[in-house]
Amino acid sequence: MRVDPNYISNLASTISQSNGALANLTNELASGLRVNSLGDDPAAAAASLKLSTTITNDDTFVQTATQEQGLLQVTDSALGEVVTQLTSAISLATEGATGTLDSAQQQAVVEQLKGLQTQILSLANTSYLGQYVFGGSQGSTQPFTLDASGTATYAGDSVQQTVLTPSGQSLVTNLAGSSVFQASGQDVFAALSSVIADLSATPASSTSAADSAALGAALANVTQQRSVLGSSLARLQQTSTYVQTQVAGLTAQQSALVAADPASVATDLKTDETQHDALLSVIATLSKGSLFDYL
Repeated sequence: MRVDPNYISNLASTISQSNGALANLTNELASGLRVNSLGDDPAAAAASLKLSTTITNDDTFVQTATQEQGLLQVTDSALGEVVTQLTSAISLATEGATGTLDSAQQQAVVEQLKGLQTQILSLANTSYLGQYVFGGSQGSTQPFTLDASGTATYAGDSVQQTVLTPSGQSLVTNLAGSSVFQASGQDVFAALSSVIADLSATPASSTSAADSAALGAALANVTQQRSVLGSSLARLQQTSTYVQTQVAGLTAQQSALVAADPASVATDLKTDETQHDALLSVIATLSKGSLFDYL
C-alpha cells in the first residue's frame, strides 16, 4: 500500500505544531502566565505594559514618600522641641523681668536662657540621613552658627523642596531655616539674645517687656510653620496610602490580563500530550514501512 506523500508532510507539520503547543503550555504552567510575549495576545500584552509603567511609577513614589515622611517626622519632632524650649524661655523672661529677683536669681535665669538658646541652636541644626533638615537645598552644610555675641548666621538657602505625586500635586517636604528661625520680626535667636542682654543688665533693661513680646512672636511663627509642615505630612501620608491601594488594584488587574489558569493549563497540557503521543505512534507505525521516503 502506498501512502500519499502529502499525508506524510501534513503529519510532520502537525507534529511540529504539537511540539510548539506543548512548549507554550509547559511555559505557561511554569511561569503562571498565559501572555509571555507580544505574540501571545497583543492587546493584553500592550495593556499589561501600560499597567507595568503605572505600577512602577507608583512604587517609586511610595518609596520616595516613605523617605520623605521620615524627614518630615524628624523635622516635626525638632520643631516640637523648639516650641517647648521657647515656651520655657518666655516663662523665664517673664520671671526675670518682674524685678523681684536678687542678682544671683537673675543670673540663674540668664544662664538657663543661654542653655535654652544652645539647645535651640542644636535643634536648628537637626539632621536626617546625613542631611540638615533646615538648610533648604544646602543639606550638606550646617545651617546655623552662633557667635559669642549671640548673633546667629544662616548658611542655608530659602529653597523649598517638594515631591510630586502621581496625580501631579506638589507637596512641600522641608522648611527653610530662615523662615522658621529668622523670619522678619520673629527671629528666634535675635529675640533670645535680646532677652538675655536685657536680663544680664543691672537693673534689667526697660526693653525686656518688648523683647519678651518678640520672643512670643517668634514662638507663634515656629508654631505656624510647624502647622504647615504637619499639613504637608498628613497629605503625603494620605496620598501614599491611596497610591499603595491603587498599586494593589492595578496589580490585580494586570494579573487578570496575563495570568494563566493553572488547572485549565494542566488539563490542556495533558490533552495535548495525549494527542502528541498518538501522532508519534502513527509516525512510528508508518516508519516501519519506510514510508518516510515520500517526504
